[in-house]
Amino acid sequence: MSDLRSYLAQIKKTRDLKTVRSRVSTKFEIAGITAKADGSQAILFENIRGSKSRLVSNLVGTRRRFAQAVGGDDIHARVISAISRAKRPKKAPGKFLQNRARDISPLPIVTHFEKESGPFITSSIVYAKNPDTGRQNSSFHRLMPVDRTHLSIRMVEGRHLHRCFVDAKEHGEDLKVAITIGVHPAVSIAGAYQAEWGRDEIDIANSLLGGKLSLARLDHTELDVPSGAEIVMEGRILRDVTHKEWMVEMLQTYDHKRAQPVFELESLYHRDSPIFHDILSGYSEHRLLMGMPIESKLTGGLKKAYGQTRRVSMTNGGCSWLHAVVQIKKRTGADPKKIIKKAFELHRSLKQVIIVDEDINPDSADSVEYAMATRFQADRDIIILKNVRGSSLDPSSDQKRLRTAKMGIDATRPLSKRPEGFEIARIPGVEKIRLDKYV
Repeated sequence: MSDLRSYLAQIKKTRDLKTVRSRVSTKFEIAGITAKADGSQAILFENIRGSKSRLVSNLVGTRRRFAQAVGGDDIHARVISAISRAKRPKKAPGKFLQNRARDISPLPIVTHFEKESGPFITSSIVYAKNPDTGRQNSSFHRLMPVDRTHLSIRMVEGRHLHRCFVDAKEHGEDLKVAITIGVHPAVSIAGAYQAEWGRDEIDIANSLLGGKLSLARLDHTELDVPSGAEIVMEGRILRDVTHKEWMVEMLQTYDHKRAQPVFELESLYHRDSPIFHDILSGYSEHRLLMGMPIESKLTGGLKKAYGQTRRVSMTNGGCSWLHAVVQIKKRTGADPKKIIKKAFELHRSLKQVIIVDEDINPDSADSVEYAMATRFQADRDIIILKNVRGSSLDPSSDQKRLRTAKMGIDATRPLSKRPEGFEIARIPGVEKIRLDKYV
């Protein structure tokens, strides 16, 4: 199966799903419960005040559930393989056609933080037609209700949906789009991946799901969306209307006010007793959904360019977006700085890259700091890039001009020094010892 309900049944069997049956409010309460759980379990809310819908959060809030979503423990190998073997899904009738509405009133849209400009739909995937190839693009974009049929839509300038929007605007047209809420997380993961211009991320999702994903054609927009989606909206992004909003981003900080385009709803469809998916901005699910595809992209890209790359970790402290640790098998003294520059090229939002040896765990902040303490010299092992393109999310940067400074650190063993001086001492058999046998 390839829909949200089949995934929930899967993680219920592994005790990764908690059901909340007591009545809860969409204003701060659902967000608070989700934050307290901090990704440990997915949470299904079955009794939401003022709504007949159900709601799920923390869907892929741990690497374990992320692995369940992509169908294998080696997440990056699965994602990289899916990208190279992407294939078009088959067609099937839309299960979401069971119910139709003319406004967003059926949706339990959550208010998350006290100073945000309003409640936000945070799991929405937007589908639009690529003007150059005629194929579709799918990507994540958060929506804020303006009224019952209009929502502001957050678009990053230069990204694919924005390019589609600009092309339509230049031709004097609104951009027809479809929007899904509540899909199998493999579809969300593919939607978070920044594929090359002209490629359809939904094909990657189908590959992750072993070819079991199916699409349904919408009449008004003539776009294809996952047939098992819980909620589907279709309409258009208006070419000449904007609305100011601000939201909490991956860094758990408030973004500055932005005038964003407005989506006008034509029709809303949903399954019986639909399941609304909510993502709490800046917490584990949000960071993994955005960061893990970048880990895969960096791992694949760096291995292709430099075979000595072993793996990449987008760090928790760097919000799974701004900082990366790259583990390599060092061959020459020039390797680390070449890999640092390539990493910045592959993911422009990166602000810091640290290169470590094979014996250093890139997922462990203590292990990485140990490498810094014992293998790094600041006067020779650091790269500083000034006034370069960076992330719009970083409040310390020039957010309007997207200019920042970046740092690369070589925390690998110097090849000119004796290797024994850097070998981490070990005690044979220590991993088999159980203290409860002795004390």
